[in-house]
Amino acid sequence: MTLPNDDRDPWGAELSREIARSAPGRAMAGVYSAVPPPVTDSDPSEEGAEEDTPAVPVRRRLSVAVAGFAALLAVGLILGAQTTGPDARVPYAIVVFGVQLLFVLAWTMAIRPPAPAVVAGICVAAGLVADYTAVTSDADSLVPLVYVAGGALVAAVAVQGVRAADRQRARDSVGATLLLVLGVVAFASLIVLTRKPIGTQAVMVCLAAAGVAVVAARLTDAVFAKPRIAPQVARGGAGIVLGAMLGTLAAAGLGSVLVLPFTPAKGAVLGLVAAAIAVLVDLAVNYAEAGRSMAGAAPTFWVARHMQGPLGAFAATAPTAYALTVFYLS
Repeated sequence: MTLPNDDRDPWGAELSREIARSAPGRAMAGVYSAVPPPVTDSDPSEEGAEEDTPAVPVRRRLSVAVAGFAALLAVGLILGAQTTGPDARVPYAIVVFGVQLLFVLAWTMAIRPPAPAVVAGICVAAGLVADYTAVTSDADSLVPLVYVAGGALVAAVAVQGVRAADRQRARDSVGATLLLVLGVVAFASLIVLTRKPIGTQAVMVCLAAAGVAVVAARLTDAVFAKPRIAPQVARGGAGIVLGAMLGTLAAAGLGSVLVLPFTPAKGAVLGLVAAAIAVLVDLAVNYAEAGRSMAGAAPTFWVARHMQGPLGAFAATAPTAYALTVFYLS
């Protein structure tokens, strides 16, 4: 038996439709029970649990000391280049070899490749062979140095594969070994560059720009290390920018007093490239050290850790100066 419409819907048809339009959720809740609250992935008890990573404090005296070391490197390499001549490249090769020894010491202790003592010995031998080749070779080209670097890399990787413990780490450390070998051989490109007619002047401009950039960046960090690039890295963005600008300015000033083909504009171009590479490599070393520290690795010996940045900056600047001379100034 069917009921009349008034018994089935006491509110009336028109009123029921109006209620459903104005509050559909409440109307459906009467049929399907209460609507469950939305599910969220966040746990209220964990809100605010994460805290900001504490920033590593900037050690002002240390920044000044690193700046002084970078200045000494720049002065030594620049003055040594000024003493070179057709039959007087051996003294500069001795200066470069001394810097190569420092590079091998600092970078081997920092990156800790497998079989570090043997790899360091191979790199020292590679630097010595590269310097000898740069002095005695008939061609003012980097091709012989590429062969030296390739042979040293093969020897280093082969030595790392002898012991089982070193062999397990060798695959992960090929890149670090490559950086070590290329860095020590790269310094010899300064000797090759002095054999070109304008090479000595190019060495002065590029190394001066790199030295001023690194020194200015480090000194700025000692005074105003802001804005912080990363909390774990005690470096400031102001120092990086100011260092690149002052390095470019120094190179432009040298370009204005040197003989042709140097001009202020060409000096500024060389300085901009050299200064930018130098400050970025120096900064990258700080990032790498911070990454090793966050990974729980044992800290590097403090002297080697703070020498690594300037040495890496000049190692990258040396072949850059050669490339700029060959492809831009020639």
